[in-house]
Amino acid sequence: MSTTRLKKKYRSEIIPALNEQFGYKSIMEVPKLLKICLNQGVGGATQDKKLVDNAVTEMTAITGQKAVSVKAKKSVSNFKLREFMPIGAKVTLRNERMYEFLDRLVSIALPRVRDFRGINDKSFDGRGNYTLGVTEQIIFPEMVLDQINKITGMDITFVTTAKTDAEGLALLKALGMPFKNQIQAN
Repeated sequence: MSTTRLKKKYRSEIIPALNEQFGYKSIMEVPKLLKICLNQGVGGATQDKKLVDNAVTEMTAITGQKAVSVKAKKSVSNFKLREFMPIGAKVTLRNERMYEFLDRLVSIALPRVRDFRGINDKSFDGRGNYTLGVTEQIIFPEMVLDQINKITGMDITFVTTAKTDAEGLALLKALGMPFKNQIQAN
């Protein structure tokens, strides 16, 4: 597999820029993207088992990697949920597939969101990781509208080696993520 456009940009442009901005002693300290995790909870899965299969199929098409179903850890009687019942789907992307997915997300999928004015920069977890909520899976070009039964959303988590939110924001901004409010690091 050849090196993706975004990975080449990271190595040639982003590492020197972040090293200059934060003054790291070694280039090994420069934050990098470790993985992208996609997660989709299927609320109606207790009534209809096919919804989880549809979610797995859709996430496999979106990411190009086989998704797995997620099973409930404990029973909750109010939700008619039993232990080990399938209730969602997840995929973890690394290396080339991760960079290719990020490139497609930034350049194709996010601009297709209705009334898009950028993503919120407040969804960092304090350790440089960022979570983005997508309300409709139809923003991805891999989705064929005629084959979709129900509009569902998903969470996309970007796991980085950054120590602080400012470093994580600078990394994701350099990778092309369109943030709404550009806060200044330091």
